[in-house]
Amino acid sequence: MASRQAPLCGLAPCCLWLLGVVLLMNASARPANHSSARERAGNREENEILPPDHLNGVKLEMDGHLNKDFHQEVFLGKDMDDFEEDAEPRKSRRKLMVIFSKVDLNTDRRISAKEMQKWIMQKTAEHFQEAVAESRAHFRAVDPDGDGHVSWDEYKVKFLATKGHNEREVAEKIKNKWDLNIDEETQEVLENLKDRWYQADNPPPDLLLTESEFLSFLHPEHSRGMLQFMVKEIIRDLDQDGDKKLSLSEFISLPVGTVENQQGQDVDDSWVRDRKREFEELIDANHDGIVTMAELEDYMDPMNEFSALNEAKQMIAIADENQNHYLEPEEVLKYSEFFTGSKLVDYARSVHEEF
Repeated sequence: MASRQAPLCGLAPCCLWLLGVVLLMNASARPANHSSARERAGNREENEILPPDHLNGVKLEMDGHLNKDFHQEVFLGKDMDDFEEDAEPRKSRRKLMVIFSKVDLNTDRRISAKEMQKWIMQKTAEHFQEAVAESRAHFRAVDPDGDGHVSWDEYKVKFLATKGHNEREVAEKIKNKWDLNIDEETQEVLENLKDRWYQADNPPPDLLLTESEFLSFLHPEHSRGMLQFMVKEIIRDLDQDGDKKLSLSEFISLPVGTVENQQGQDVDDSWVRDRKREFEELIDANHDGIVTMAELEDYMDPMNEFSALNEAKQMIAIADENQNHYLEPEEVLKYSEFFTGSKLVDYARSVHEEF
């Protein structure tokens, strides 16, 4: 499990670093509530040194959308790719039952909330370990002199190289403080990334990031200070009355756009339904109808054990057809699409074959 850094303080004022990440995605806006990791696959090659637009095992995306793949991420962990849509159903069912057996610690052929909580924490730790390994590789890529620190100028050179600029020419211009001749959009992105760089830089700020600070720059879920900053940005974007809190109506407000047909209406209805359930059952901890920054931070903290227990209870409730507060093999197979993202047919018969 990655250790958290101390809260960051005394840093430059928060700017719209989130906008910078969105601008770099070069993708059309999602129509509603979710984004999919499988839809995002393949978008990372060009921008490997950029902060990812999606964080595995975190409930909300950076733009405040619900993470569509969250349940699969915390149930399957690194095994998500084994359950692609074109996977052979029988093999997928067998793999799902193997996972069931691992979650079922006392081997009583049913999964309790406590067992699911422990499993969620274990899978989240796997995602943390992957993020650390990814960040370490990217850090080496942007630290050409190998001194264990990355300056903002070093990072800027590598970033502009990913945008098609000549790396040597950019380095020479920065060294001599010449005009970089970059377009307005790229300049705005750079400014937003620099603000994020400041946030990841432990005080006193020197614009030099260590390997652990660079991890926080790429993955704010690894740093208490960066997680708090991310929460503030999400609340700022959704808060309509400026009280720095979220009401239910603010949280479920539909994204900007017009519903043009029944399909669009169905998507928007799903947006409201899913976000209302999330707000009332998981985020609003004291059920007073208002979500504070502290409540949203606890909800989004991937390593919060209490939140993991609440999530475990909700995951069980969704598939708990006999309402005994446990998950049984038949229920997991029947609701395989919820747990794996793939619908596995003939669940009733296959439970006897595979488990």
